[in-house]
Amino acid sequence: MLLKDSSEVNRRVLYMCSYAALVLENQIDAAQNLETSINTEEDLGTISLGILYSSFTVFSLVASLVVRYLGSKNALVLGTTGYWLFIAANLKPTWYTMVPASLYLGFAASIIWVAEGTYITSTARSHAHDCDLHEGTVIGNFNGEFWGMFASNQLIGNLISLALLSVGTGGSTTGTTLLFIVFLCSMTLGTILMCFLQKRDGKGEEDLPDSSVSFYSLMVSLSKSVITPLCDSRMLLIVPLIAYSGLQQAFVWAEFTTYIVEPTLGVSGVAGAMAVYGAFDAICALTVGRLTSGLKSVTLIVSAGAFIQFIVLLWILLVYSLTSEGVGTVCIFLIAAALGIGDGVLNTQLSALLGMLFKQDTEGAFAQLKVWQSASIAVVFFMSPYISLQAMLVVMVAAVCIAMAGFLFLTLQVEKAFSSHAADI
Repeated sequence: MLLKDSSEVNRRVLYMCSYAALVLENQIDAAQNLETSINTEEDLGTISLGILYSSFTVFSLVASLVVRYLGSKNALVLGTTGYWLFIAANLKPTWYTMVPASLYLGFAASIIWVAEGTYITSTARSHAHDCDLHEGTVIGNFNGEFWGMFASNQLIGNLISLALLSVGTGGSTTGTTLLFIVFLCSMTLGTILMCFLQKRDGKGEEDLPDSSVSFYSLMVSLSKSVITPLCDSRMLLIVPLIAYSGLQQAFVWAEFTTYIVEPTLGVSGVAGAMAVYGAFDAICALTVGRLTSGLKSVTLIVSAGAFIQFIVLLWILLVYSLTSEGVGTVCIFLIAAALGIGDGVLNTQLSALLGMLFKQDTEGAFAQLKVWQSASIAVVFFMSPYISLQAMLVVMVAAVCIAMAGFLFLTLQVEKAFSSHAADI
């Protein structure tokens, strides 16, 4: 009976965290998809997103330390305030509202995502221990369920956008004020849900630093949290795949929506295409999460997802660029679906992989995930106004090849080390 109660508690914790993240991300991702299309004056939307992810990159360097100090739950609650402020700033989008909001959201997002990764991994490990299950399988399943729920935000948020936005005279978009008010109300609900999460006593949360700790000790701790993971060859081999996962997300948000979807379907059509993207992202995340059982399964799943994205990117580069009249609606939705599948694979498997390989410094590993993801996203947004679609596609194709080369070399190294250890035993 005690085992069953513990299992149910861990499941409830996972679902509560997933629902809270879903409510928050419904709004922020839908708003982000529209930024480059609705805030076009002086590239305000594109530059705001570039500032957001630059801030995200910088603050991710200290995010693991903040999460250790606050604990996962408190960090999650604090992080929601940045999401709320960014949506509020979009009610009156100017340089004086969007830039500060983007900077603060970068800080808030960095701690909320490190806390999220730590919280889910801690819950999965607790569940595996309590129920005597294989840890790698449980981490994969929990990440699959979380990312499946999370990815559905693209479906729900963009369907809301599609319902409320309309094209006015002269091609202008109306309904944005009502849309962001709805987003703001829903964001408040997400913040309330975060407050009801249980505190987790994961590694790093039980021995909080004394309030009188010296500045020098603080800096030493910070340096270790930033540098130590990069001294591990496994992390260095994962970094290209992490960076590519950020590049492919930014490509969808900035390039795919602006240069492929909007010219054919209009601004309101962006929401429809991204809803398809989110639906397949969610379905894929739920499916592959249940298939994850260890490093071999992660390798096969990541390879399949990367191959799908490689084929799609190559097709757009070689075929779409030669088609002056663009592509049809069905083709756009198929591209969106394929890109969603790739994103679902990378999100679930990267989180599962880091949880499996870096048990001693989970916060530091997830901080590195967000540092490299957000840095690559920021680069795309800053480059977007000055680089052609074809040039970006060449970068993407090269990046996925380099990322997979590093990842496959990593799997060979880890398997070799495991085999040597087993032989010694």
